[in-house]
Amino acid sequence: MAGETRMTVISRRTFIVSAAAGLAMSSALAALLTPHRADAGDASGERSALFDAEFKKLVGTIEPVEGKITVDLPEIAENGNFVPLTITVDSAMTADEYVRKIHLLSTNNPVARVATFHLSPANAVARVQSRMRLSKTQDVVVVAEMSNGALAIATTQVKVTIGGCGS
Repeated sequence: MAGETRMTVISRRTFIVSAAAGLAMSSALAALLTPHRADAGDASGERSALFDAEFKKLVGTIEPVEGKITVDLPEIAENGNFVPLTITVDSAMTADEYVRKIHLLSTNNPVARVATFHLSPANAVARVQSRMRLSKTQDVVVVAEMSNGALAIATTQVKVTIGGCGS
């Protein structure tokens, strides 16, 4: 019986149900594999009113100095729900000169102040590691408060592919 072809006949109902299931599966798979942008474009430089108010509350009339803070953040965050970060402030961390607080802010999250880390000379090194949520592409601003009242600042942009914060 070599060369014989067999054909199975199925009902119209079975064919339609199978085709609909296949279409639903392929649509779901395509939706999972297609990257979705959380933002409608490049949000660099865009800052919310919440951020502006929180920033003004932190710095007041003091002009923060750039260059003392190193922020290690991914340039592109594939998932805004989990963005790892390391912040290091150049400081002797002695009783006379130390970092008192490190403030972490986001320019477009629903809450501008993400965290405040309290430090003392007992820390020996002014470094913190954590993770944060970012709702969309935006700047992350770090403000370090020194024991003498001076402020240091660093700004880093993070591009978010899939937003966190319920967006």
